[in-house]
Amino acid sequence: MDFTFSEEQQAAAEAAKAVFGPVAPDSVPSPSLTSGAVAEDFDRALWAKAADADLLSLLIAPEHGGAGLDAIALCLVLRESAKALARLPLLEHSAAATAVQAHGSEELKQEILPRAGRGELTLTVASAGRTGHDPAELAVTARKETDGDRTTWVLDGVQTAVPWAYGADRILVPAHVGEGEAVLAVLPGPFAELPGCTLAEQISTTGERQAELRLDGARVEAHHIIEDPAAWPRLHDLLVTGTCALALGLGDGVLKMTSDYAGKREQFGYPIATFQAVAVQAADRFIDLRAMEATLWQAAWRISSGASGPLPVAGDVAVAKTWASDGVRRVVQTAQHLHGGFGADTDYPLHRYHAWAKHLELSLGPAAAHEEALGDLLAAHPLG
Repeated sequence: MDFTFSEEQQAAAEAAKAVFGPVAPDSVPSPSLTSGAVAEDFDRALWAKAADADLLSLLIAPEHGGAGLDAIALCLVLRESAKALARLPLLEHSAAATAVQAHGSEELKQEILPRAGRGELTLTVASAGRTGHDPAELAVTARKETDGDRTTWVLDGVQTAVPWAYGADRILVPAHVGEGEAVLAVLPGPFAELPGCTLAEQISTTGERQAELRLDGARVEAHHIIEDPAAWPRLHDLLVTGTCALALGLGDGVLKMTSDYAGKREQFGYPIATFQAVAVQAADRFIDLRAMEATLWQAAWRISSGASGPLPVAGDVAVAKTWASDGVRRVVQTAQHLHGGFGADTDYPLHRYHAWAKHLELSLGPAAAHEEALGDLLAAHPLG
């Protein structure tokens, strides 16, 4: 693989730095210990700035008003957004638009893509543990019904922890249709007015509102169903890889914060950064981040290029997940340790990074599960 980013990818990263660089993590709501949501909605003002910078249309084709870039460009942007803990459905929105573009009907593309690229329509994806180990599409079932010339699909099931559901205009729901295959249903909002569809509030570790999506005989028009069996696995891989990019950006931000603190905090008359034990711990976390970075770009490159390899792309994704899940946890734990009492202060930004890191770790699932999946792939595709 080529680790050199193209001019277009670098331009996307620079645009992201201009949008997210001024965002102070102190302005991000802190998770609440009460039952109420801290943040009622995502950051609409920042969403508008991202739209103006064309960050919402990166993966959308030029004929629909986008830049036609790839997963690598998206991951570069996500990395910058996570450094500032930007409260935006950027990953879900971009991944959903990509699925519609690659697998949706022409009618669905025209309905969604131009407006999504301009930020006028917000997309999200419903799949509990969407980046983890369990098959999220099995939580909802779909069946086709025909009445004369009209075909509709009926959805039943529950998806928990749907991100950004209360602020989104469309939710893509993977649904099981038998024999291990899934379709993607595009639910149109407002969801409270969709018969058979209800939302129940849930609060994430980051203090954001999520939703339990309950579908009881909810009917969806045929043109709002993406039937291509490849659509969900590809969407899943992009969600996974994007989550790894968020973990990397968060880890980069935390390590810089820790380095700055250790260089200023003195004990026994010397900055603690000069102590060997502190330097060794920081160096170990730097190695974690570089491993997270290398495996992320490998997975993003496989998704973007469609290049063949000794293993399916799921193998590269599993390796990236393994490093991201364990790595982001180790980085924030070391940061809290080296910050001492400041690390436990809820008014200090590190507390917010720790909460977001835990959310990403839970979303990715345990590293051991990804190692098991990688082992299954190696058994099915022996090397050499």
